[in-house]
Amino acid sequence: MELWAEDEARLGLKPVVRRVWAPAGRRPVARFKRGYKWTYVYGFVRPESGEVYWLILPKVNVELFSMALEEFAKEVGAGENKRVGLVVDKAGWHTGGEVDLPEGIHLEFLPSGSPELQPAERLWPLTNEAVANRVFEQIEELEEALVERCVQLLDQAEAIRDLTNYHWWPQAA
Repeated sequence: MELWAEDEARLGLKPVVRRVWAPAGRRPVARFKRGYKWTYVYGFVRPESGEVYWLILPKVNVELFSMALEEFAKEVGAGENKRVGLVVDKAGWHTGGEVDLPEGIHLEFLPSGSPELQPAERLWPLTNEAVANRVFEQIEELEEALVERCVQLLDQAEAIRDLTNYHWWPQAA
């Protein structure tokens, strides 16, 4: 049995703006382009080990969430002999009766309105580093930057564990 957490983040052509350094007495200039195309990062994290699994999909809905669960189950080997508890929030696409749960995956729901309890929420500042203060003309450019960043994060298990492994998170016996 393994315990993982999952969340989704929406990113798009509307930039993620962060503070920047500028010479004394000068205002920093930030390029900005208002765009309303979106992509979604599905982040799965095992806080105990810092393992992560990422998917970048065009939207969130029951069908794509079911597909994400199927891909995740294959990746971690969930099935008859391996059970995975997946902590999720109560988003509509998580709670609908139409969600197709793969064998070996069990959803555990957090209380409504409690994002501070969701370890996967702590992943988003890490993924946003790749897109902060950058302007993307096409959604595909944004997705390429996200893919590159997610690949980098695969090798940062210790940093991810430090961010997501809350003191109260259950540990393996």
